[in-house]
Amino acid sequence: MNRQWLGTAFFFALLLLILYFAFLILTPFLKAIAWAVILAILVYPVYAWLLKLLRWRATPAALIVIVAITLLVIIPGIELGWFLTDEAITLVQTVRSLMTDDGLARWAETPWVQSILIWWDVISFRLIDFKINWKEILAQGAQVSSGFIVSQVKGVAQNILLVIANFIIALFTLFFLLRDGKDFFRRIQRLLPMDREHQERLFKNIVDAVLAVVHGSFVVAVIQGLLAGLAYWVAGVPFAALWGVVTAFFALLPVGGSTLVSIPVCLYLLFQGEMLRGFLLMGWCLGVVGTVDNVLKPLLIGNRLGLPVLLLFFGILGGIALFGALGIVLGPVVFALLRALLDLYSEEYVEGERQRLTYPASLADEQRSKE
Repeated sequence: MNRQWLGTAFFFALLLLILYFAFLILTPFLKAIAWAVILAILVYPVYAWLLKLLRWRATPAALIVIVAITLLVIIPGIELGWFLTDEAITLVQTVRSLMTDDGLARWAETPWVQSILIWWDVISFRLIDFKINWKEILAQGAQVSSGFIVSQVKGVAQNILLVIANFIIALFTLFFLLRDGKDFFRRIQRLLPMDREHQERLFKNIVDAVLAVVHGSFVVAVIQGLLAGLAYWVAGVPFAALWGVVTAFFALLPVGGSTLVSIPVCLYLLFQGEMLRGFLLMGWCLGVVGTVDNVLKPLLIGNRLGLPVLLLFFGILGGIALFGALGIVLGPVVFALLRALLDLYSEEYVEGERQRLTYPASLADEQRSKE
């Protein structure tokens, strides 16, 4: 008995050690693998259609999907990334020029800035008693923040080769996930200590969460960003394309959304004296861009995700803080898995225990009624 226990303990200790080293080996590629898994879930219906069309030849079907993704998504995405990087650098340089003495003087000549300065002097006159130079503080803060943004943009440009390498790894992984994913999925199913019904429910929750986030968040956010960016361009807002992308990013948030960017842009036009364009843009952003998600999200998501707005909010923000851009998908997926596991626990253990406790009592009542 002791020898058998020792053999079991050695086996699991060795297994955990090998799993730990395998995790360390895969750590540099985890983000690329995660993106490959997400893409595999998204494009699998297309792959299945091609597989049937090509008479179940898996390799050509997977290759066609990879080539299509490369031509339609990745190459245009890299071009867009370079363009937005140039836009961000130009914007930061513009902000820096405005923080100089000449730039501040030009700003101070505009009527709305003069009005703000008058109110500021009325409210903050007591700062003089503490010898606080608020202009210097604002200028230093703007220079520090703009310097940080420039360094980050330069870091992205310098690491473009790393980004391309991650794309290649993700596509390489995606190819094998499509071609051999069904066998790999069955192996994972055999390892899970659950019955078949619970396994299928668990994997269905993962797929539904990914599809719900991508369809209901990414697609809607891209549409909102396009509508807002086009409106910014028509209204003559500087750096319209960049602000459209920023609007799309904020549209991913379930609270505030696109209005966190569009309202300040509208206020910028109003402060510049462009009353007609400012109010027209505000009406477009609130009446069209801001309501797109209310129409499209119920159609695209339905009841797939099943998460409260608060958990979705913290899932997206916490996921971004923990995983970066990947967290936009992984955060809600983690909470969806947690909900699925809690539902299984409630059905199997809580309800089962309640039935086991109530059954003897009902049996005793039945016997008493017979007596």
